[in-house]
Amino acid sequence: MKTFLITAFILCAGQGIKAQPTFTMKNEDDKATITKLLENNYFKGIYEGDLDLLKELYHPGTLLFGDVKGQPYAKTLSQYIEGVKNRQSPKDSGKIFIHEIISIKVVNSIAMAELKVRMYDFHYHEFLSFHQIDGKWFLVNKMMSDINK
Repeated sequence: MKTFLITAFILCAGQGIKAQPTFTMKNEDDKATITKLLENNYFKGIYEGDLDLLKELYHPGTLLFGDVKGQPYAKTLSQYIEGVKNRQSPKDSGKIFIHEIISIKVVNSIAMAELKVRMYDFHYHEFLSFHQIDGKWFLVNKMMSDINK
């Protein structure tokens, strides 16, 4: 009888438990869109120093934070764009440029991408936040750390 009651309790209690939701097709489509933005705008824009590609991706209010060679790093988007504008691009420098998308997670209209980027003498681990506004994905925050200390 005791076994029966325990079994009945477990079965009844399990009725309200649902499995984690699986990715919907929309999430997969959004993930693919963000992957394309990273490849075609973010990585290409950084590598070539193409400001138009970067400005198309970044939301105007984007802030960038992190550390470079152990020093704090904080910039507005305009400060960042100005820095890209005034530096020699990795493409023109002939220096190493390797990038990797580690993961992309999408929840409704927000997303997070985790990346690794090697360029010049830096090895960045990055977290990029995205927000979908009026059906278009924008990079709204960048956090990065130079892990090549």
